[in-house]
Amino acid sequence: MLDAHGDFEALYLAGRQRLLAHVYLITGDLGEAQDVVQEAFARAWQRWPSVRDHPDPQAWLRLTATRIAVSWWRRRRSRSTAYRLHGPPDPVAEPDPIVLDLVAAMGRLPPEQRVTLTLHYLAGLPITAIAGELGVAVGTVKARLSRGRTALGALMKVETADA
Repeated sequence: MLDAHGDFEALYLAGRQRLLAHVYLITGDLGEAQDVVQEAFARAWQRWPSVRDHPDPQAWLRLTATRIAVSWWRRRRSRSTAYRLHGPPDPVAEPDPIVLDLVAAMGRLPPEQRVTLTLHYLAGLPITAIAGELGVAVGTVKARLSRGRTALGALMKVETADA
């Protein structure tokens, strides 16, 4: 008797191509079929003790993959209907270069400063609420805000000077 890993590998090797062909014929999209087959095998692995004991594990995989594919097909059909009824979505505006610079600069700060700055300036939390949420002293929050603002100011000047 093979171990659990060996049994699963044998099931995978024996049925992956047939299952892919089955799903490809349902979806008509090879990339989507590959994703569906991958998801079906992932679900089989998560439930391996019961799938292994199933009278026909290949049948279990086919049914699971078929259900995933049909769900995909329904979502696709719903998107098509919405597109016909409402037209294409509005175009997304280009991001503001200043926002891109800010995001890049924030990414260079230590995580503690990033979190503190975003909680204070983006979420609008007062210092005492930030201290409670992060489980740190009020003085720690003040220090992180001060250091974060100073570092962010220096980074923004450096990045905008190079642009």
